[in-house]
Amino acid sequence: MCRMNRHAHEHRHRRHGFGRGGFGRGRGRAGRGDIRAAILALLAEQPMHGYQIIREISERSQGAWEPSPGSVYPTLQQLEDEGLVEADRPEGRRTYNLTAEGRTQAEAREGAAPWELAAHGEEGAFFALRGLTFSLLGAVKQVAEVGDEAQLDRAQEILREARRQLYQLLAEDPASPAA
Repeated sequence: MCRMNRHAHEHRHRRHGFGRGGFGRGRGRAGRGDIRAAILALLAEQPMHGYQIIREISERSQGAWEPSPGSVYPTLQQLEDEGLVEADRPEGRRTYNLTAEGRTQAEAREGAAPWELAAHGEEGAFFALRGLTFSLLGAVKQVAEVGDEAQLDRAQEILREARRQLYQLLAEDPASPAA
């Protein structure tokens, strides 16, 4: 696909929610400010380097939130500039520790940890649904590539029924008990 056609294809699909990041949202993004709170909370437990922070947030959010180095490292630098963290290089990597003021801020935070909100809140439910959708697309692709004519016909029936049931779900009264 030539560059111009690929761009038009990506733009058209992104507009409808299936572009990079899927469904019109970024990959595992949490709300503004959450990366700061998450870093302070993690460093309150132990000193870490940037990639440990990224890995911990991803694991603790069950994959619902995977912060990029482009969000973590500038935030660490900002926290260092504010005097909330300090960095040292004990083993060649910059490891970050909370200062006394940083520890005070981390301990003052109330409520669920930011990664818990991403894993179990609205965003977590969204990303779980998105993950299932992409798993379904993978299965559809396999059937399309290796299935015989009867399997392709059956796959179409299954997908039509799934679509019908999803629209029916939206048409139900949310206050009434599930049937």
